[in-house]
Amino acid sequence: MAEKAEMEKLKKEADALRTQIEAARKAVADTNMADAASGVAPAPRVQLKTRKTLKGHLAKIYAMHWSTDARQMVSASQDGKLLIWDSYTGNKVNAVPLKSSWVMTCGFAPSGNLVASGGLDNMCTVYNIKTPAVKTLRELDAHTGYLSCCRFLSDNEIITASGDTTCCLWDLETGKQKIIYTNHVGDCMTLALSGDMNTFISGACDSMAKLWDVRDGGCKQSFIGHTSDINAIAYFPNNNAVITGSDDCTCKMYDLRADQEVIEYNDGSMKAGVTSLTLSVSGRLMFAGYDDFNCNIWDTLKGEKVGVLSGHDNRVSCTGVPADGMGVCTGSWDSFLKIWN
Repeated sequence: MAEKAEMEKLKKEADALRTQIEAARKAVADTNMADAASGVAPAPRVQLKTRKTLKGHLAKIYAMHWSTDARQMVSASQDGKLLIWDSYTGNKVNAVPLKSSWVMTCGFAPSGNLVASGGLDNMCTVYNIKTPAVKTLRELDAHTGYLSCCRFLSDNEIITASGDTTCCLWDLETGKQKIIYTNHVGDCMTLALSGDMNTFISGACDSMAKLWDVRDGGCKQSFIGHTSDINAIAYFPNNNAVITGSDDCTCKMYDLRADQEVIEYNDGSMKAGVTSLTLSVSGRLMFAGYDDFNCNIWDTLKGEKVGVLSGHDNRVSCTGVPADGMGVCTGSWDSFLKIWN
């Protein structure tokens, strides 16, 4: 009985704290995005053309990631291959055969020396692509759920997100976990690193986005509002806001300083979940991939749809803008990657 009373007391305390947080958020909500951006001219219609269709995968593409040189990219498909592409020529530079074809994510190291991937094998495998023959550098094996996302900090460190609800920082020298980030209560689906790589954000099936300090492992902020799984997340280029995309068919922008949602992206006609998203270099445009085979382009300030990339015959599973901002790449379950600008 004492335990039950204790639980009731703690529940009440948690609710009271929640109310306090809500009140504090309301107190600083001095404006909304519509008012703040009312003086800005609307973005023009954005009409991009397909410049390249990258053909080579034989099954659904699940992930792609640009190299920092804005020329090469890596893509992961359930045909059991990672392909490294030269986006200028459309040629394949390298192919990495995977032990497990059930791959869900891939990442390119900032140096361009390493790529990583993982999926239903619960492992993050890191490959050196600069050796004459591609060499498996490390198999990072400690997650108890599938690997949903991986991003390199450097050639020595990588952060992974997993279906076991945790994110993890790994030391590639030793292959051991350095820090485990636990706070989500649903499968962790996506993560993104800040520009200075001191913080990262994660999105999960508990419909929350969380901000973490890479160095001390602590969850610093939690963002609520979505009503279903968060599949995609990105930092706004100034690192003061984050944008999330969810199965609830909406994208949202959360301001880190105001600690709350500032705008939602959904025009009412959207009946498809958001699978992936990426921002232009200025942050003014957001490219969001949907289950309905399209990639919609949003004006992030006005919350209006300003264009659509339609050319895929299946779900758009991944999107990415290279560091030079010269185009956008979409990858799809139709097994093709397309580069638009």
